[in-house]
Amino acid sequence: MSEEKRRELGDSDAPIEDDLQDSFDSTVEAGAERLHRTLGTILITGFFGGLEVGVGIMALLAVLTETGNHLLAGLAFSVGLIALLLAHSELFTENFLLPIAALVAREGNVRQLITLWAGTLVANLAGGWLFMWLIVQAFPEWHETLAESAHHFVDAPFSLQTVVLAVLGGSTITLMTRMQQGTESDPAKIVAAVVGGFLLAGLQLFHSILDSLLIFGAIQAGTDITYGQWLGWFGYTLLFNILGGLLLVTALRLLRTKDLVDERRRENG
Repeated sequence: MSEEKRRELGDSDAPIEDDLQDSFDSTVEAGAERLHRTLGTILITGFFGGLEVGVGIMALLAVLTETGNHLLAGLAFSVGLIALLLAHSELFTENFLLPIAALVAREGNVRQLITLWAGTLVANLAGGWLFMWLIVQAFPEWHETLAESAHHFVDAPFSLQTVVLAVLGGSTITLMTRMQQGTESDPAKIVAAVVGGFLLAGLQLFHSILDSLLIFGAIQAGTDITYGQWLGWFGYTLLFNILGGLLLVTALRLLRTKDLVDERRRENG
């Protein structure tokens, strides 16, 4: 179909589908709202995001302890992502597509992006650490499951496999964000959260926040894992989560909407 015909059939004058136009506008507006938050708001939403991911970890551990099945546990973990969605909290790895789209469209600046990323990351870890302490005290029968789950990550050697697992972890959570942003239907957004939880936790992809909470819980339960081991694992996992989210999803989506990005940039000077 020619660009002229597409313009004729749609409401937009741009050579792009109207649904994509709406999705792009929604993405940029949501990203701009996040970039322009105050530091206090970033820290509060990030802290609650850590608590809500902890709820998902609680469901995961309950199912994993009873069944030993990671796929079923992954479905249970999606409770945490649904909580994030409905409570409008913030997860660090959700902040790849939306704020980057706003930044590229000149709706914000790099300083705001760094503040958003750093504040959300620290607050996620703090909220998650606290919630894991509560879980460890409340459910001592889960300590062995916590130890096994944590060792799966911290004992993994740095290799092509672990790098790819981290890349896939970042791209999967960013794709979930993209799917949720592409619809106004709450049931559809919940389905996207379930899919994201199943893939992340069920396949044991390397995810800097989700898996850090498992490691924190194992440390608090008295296993032989140290915070130094966590930090060594966390450093490269965080890096490749970011690369996966940016390269496999965000960059491709921005390329797909290049005409709209250029138009928005011109409007914003």
